Formats: sequence, C-alpha cells, structure tokens
Amino acid sequence: METDFIKGVIVPILTPIDANEIIDEKVLRRMVNHVIAGGVHGILLYGSNGEFFAVEYEELERGIEIVLDETKGRVPVYTGIGAITTSKCVKIAQMAVEKGVQGISVLQPMFIAPREEELYEHFKEVAESVPETAVLLYNNSARTHYNISANLAVRLNGSVENVVGIKDSSGDMTLLAEYVRLTRHTNFKVLAGKDTLIYASLAQGAVGCVATTANFLPEYVTDIYNKYKENNLQGALDAQFKLTPIRNALDLASFPVGTKDIANIMGLRVGDPYKPNKSSNGEVIEKMKRILSKEGIKINS
Repeated sequence: METDFIKGVIVPILTPIDANEIIDEKVLRRMVNHVIAGGVHGILLYGSNGEFFAVEYEELERGIEIVLDETKGRVPVYTGIGAITTSKCVKIAQMAVEKGVQGISVLQPMFIAPREEELYEHFKEVAESVPETAVLLYNNSARTHYNISANLAVRLNGSVENVVGIKDSSGDMTLLAEYVRLTRHTNFKVLAGKDTLIYASLAQGAVGCVATTANFLPEYVTDIYNKYKENNLQGALDAQFKLTPIRNALDLASFPVGTKDIANIMGLRVGDPYKPNKSSNGEVIEKMKRILSKEGIKINS
C-alpha cells in the first residue's frame, strides 16, 4: 500500500460550531484555507482537539463533506475515529471512506480496558472494513489510561496490510522510538502527537507530526519539519523552542478548550467548544495573552 503521503505536519483541525452546536461551515472552510496557506501537509478531522467525542454522526458526515470540498485535493484528508465499540468505529470508517478521505486514525477505546488480544481484533476488524484505505493507530494514553504497545503495533502492521502507521501522543519517547525501531524496515509511519516533542520525534525517526498548534500557528509548526528535512538541525531545534511555550499555554485551559481559546485570541473567530466545556475567561485568557505577547504573537481578540 502506498504510504508516502503520510508525512509532514498534519493538523487536527478544530471543529467550529454555532450557538446550536452545529458545524459552522463558513468558519470551517476558512480554517481549511488558513492551515493550507500555513503550509500543512494534511488535515485530520475529529482528532482530540477536534472534539470528536461531541460530534453527532450526521455532523461527522457533513464536516467531512465540507473539508473535502474545500480542500480540493490540495492535501490529504484524514478522519479520526474515537468510538468505543468496534461496530461504531466500522460504521464511521466506512462512511468516511465512502466520502473520499485518504486515511483514518483510530483511537484505542477509552473508558473500557480491553486485553491486548481484544485490542488486536478491534483494530483488525476496523481496518479490514476499509481495506483500500490507510489506517493509522492513535495512541493517547493520557485519555485512555493505557498504551498501544509497540509489539501490538508491529503485529497489526505485519498482519493487516492497511495498518500503516501510528500517531503517538503518549509523550513517552522510549515508546515512540520502539514504534520506529521495530517497524523501520516496513512501510509503517510514526507521527509525533506531542507538539513539544516534534523535533525529538523526527530525530528518532518519526515522519512528521499531528499538531494542534498548527490550527493557529501553522507556519511555526511547519518550520520545524521543513528545517529538519533540509538538515538545518539547529534551525529546526530553534523553531521547536519557539513553539514550545505557546503549546504549553494550552494547558492553562481545561482540555481541549485551549486550542479554540488561542485561536480566538489571535482573531480566527472559531467560536466556543461543545458543552459542558466553555471558553476560558478571566485570568486564564490574560495569562495566554501575556505568553503570546512575550513570544511576539499578535493578539486580535
């Protein structure tokens, strides 16, 4: 299976909604063009910062249609899947592929704690339901409270042809390095999921990243990747350190509100998160503004 397109900076695009929690088509189209203009190499719908957990099925469909229409093939489009049950994951995967996405990303089931064999069967069934489409595993142990082991990733890649990569948001560089080491002679692609560890992950053999900060500062994130690929290692490291305090500012807000907070501060007008989360206010916003101002970011809110 062709996997060369899986690389670079993939943005987990935020999901702008109106007061009735309906996807705001105008804003979503504007965000697509904003991130592409900033140099991203792919767009991922319904990642963690895209609030996948809150989007109703019909809205999942509509958002995919909007992004594919606006992207017009300029960059690959992926759909994130975070459902707990295998059947729901299969339903979303097949719908997304029918709409025309180039890849899907599947989070390990949250809330429950499946054994490794159960997890293997889960990913296998989802991937085999869309056999012509690239499938990325999504390891986010902070939210699911367990990891996709390196051995499981290797087993899936070796037995299911279209399981061709993983996004690792664990922050565990030893684990990320094991994903790379054990699959380095295959077509398996490892993507960094921590914006603060993009440079370090590239140095360990990752092919790129899925970075939420690319929603509001795409050129900062792509600068890390582009300079690294140009073998300008000091420039890439400097670019990473330029991004890091801005990424850390997201943690002032409740998860995953910070991405929309900073996008709004910068004038992107993306609206509020899905309830029960609310946009930050007061001292949190003021602290974010101070950090952005210190780093030379223009504030437009």
